[in-house]
Amino acid sequence: MATLEKEIWVNQLMENFYPDSSFLKYARDFSALVDYNAINMAEAGADPKVLVNNTTYPIKITQRVDKPLRIELDKFETENTLVRRPEAIEYSYDQLESVLMGHRNTLRAKTAMKAAHAYAPQEDSTYTPVIQTTGAVVSGRKRLQIDDILLLKERYDNAMIPLEGRYLVLNPSHVTDLILFDAKNLGNLTDLQNGKPKRFAGFNILQTASTPKYNSSLQKIAFDGEEEGNFCSFSFHSDEVMKADGDVFMYARENDPAERGTIVGFDKRFIALPIRNKGVGAIVSASSL
Repeated sequence: MATLEKEIWVNQLMENFYPDSSFLKYARDFSALVDYNAINMAEAGADPKVLVNNTTYPIKITQRVDKPLRIELDKFETENTLVRRPEAIEYSYDQLESVLMGHRNTLRAKTAMKAAHAYAPQEDSTYTPVIQTTGAVVSGRKRLQIDDILLLKERYDNAMIPLEGRYLVLNPSHVTDLILFDAKNLGNLTDLQNGKPKRFAGFNILQTASTPKYNSSLQKIAFDGEEEGNFCSFSFHSDEVMKADGDVFMYARENDPAERGTIVGFDKRFIALPIRNKGVGAIVSASSL
């Protein structure tokens, strides 16, 4: 494929890469800070204290010390796909274009999975609440109930996380729990016809199947870890999480004589992280045992 054609496909790959239904749409975009697939920034030092009705002068001078940070973007690579020319000719649609969009979808899913894991806190703390569900038992787990979301809200309130910009990203099983609650109680928490949660308790509510897992000690299990654990829903404040896109490169070998077709694959650089480990939380699906 010519260079220009590659550029067109790369642009199409990134077009609407973060749709409105994606939680990544609502994270701060640090892509402008990316230089050679890394972000060079500083971890902010301590904020100044506020004095009330002070009578002692001169006021103390403190210097803020910022710590330099360099964040390397993760590298996501798709496996190569072969489209044989004789097969492509037989189809009435452009099979190659379909294959390329398949690469786009898998990259979007994997980057979202990595971001969801990053946004969920490692463990419970004052500014990173991790709580458990307390509802009725079903299939070895306790359902999500309204009280659990209200407790998460209270924990955010106590940590003085701003009300505007809070997001709760529900695992599909927790969405089902809310829909069942609504159906039984004639509530108004979900759009029953479309199966979508509505804004509730100050949280804009989204959903994804790509939620991380926690062990019995409420410690987050490593990304792609093999340890058994319980799934969660996670939450964040939009000012406290970031994402950044780096280079996207398309590999292509057109009209390969041995394979009698075209071989394509993609690389994409991406990172998503909490900015200062504050204003992120999780509701872990508790075991009934």
